[in-house]
Amino acid sequence: MNLSEFFKKIISGVISLGKGMRVTFYYLVHPKTVVTQQYPENRNDLKIFDRFRIRLTMVHDEHGFHKCTACTFCEQACPNGSIRVYSQKGKTSNKTELNSLIWKMDRCTFCNACVIVCPFSVLKMTTEFENSVFDRRLLAVNLTRYSGPTSQVLMKVADTEERRKLIEPRGVYDGEVYLKIKK
Repeated sequence: MNLSEFFKKIISGVISLGKGMRVTFYYLVHPKTVVTQQYPENRNDLKIFDRFRIRLTMVHDEHGFHKCTACTFCEQACPNGSIRVYSQKGKTSNKTELNSLIWKMDRCTFCNACVIVCPFSVLKMTTEFENSVFDRRLLAVNLTRYSGPTSQVLMKVADTEERRKLIEPRGVYDGEVYLKIKK
């Protein structure tokens, strides 16, 4: 490279730097025109788009029961295996019941395929976006609150004590998740 090309590149770099600094100084002098939202100070008035999807949840009714029949459609539709459905035989009936539904957020591509194929609208993507953790194993969660029959079966049982016998409570990190807490 000769000396004239070297100086041309230096001059074009200075001009490019000047253009960028002009924009920066404009926003410094006119702070009301800044488009960037100041997170986390603006959490209360933060506007998130309706189609923004980042966290998978399981829909439960007002009693805390789900409609999932452990059909594994969501597991089959997942392109990278971030959902795993574990089922069991029912205590009172021979029907298949949901034991746990494990979602591994660290593998998920947030494609929404699991939500689309669910015939009972059990899965839903929410706009919760604060999911940062220090330990990656915390990104594998159990979406079910209990192991047992669906809400339709449980609501046929009139006695609440009998309902409690049919279900087994589940925690967020119960089941086949990465994190096993030793007691």
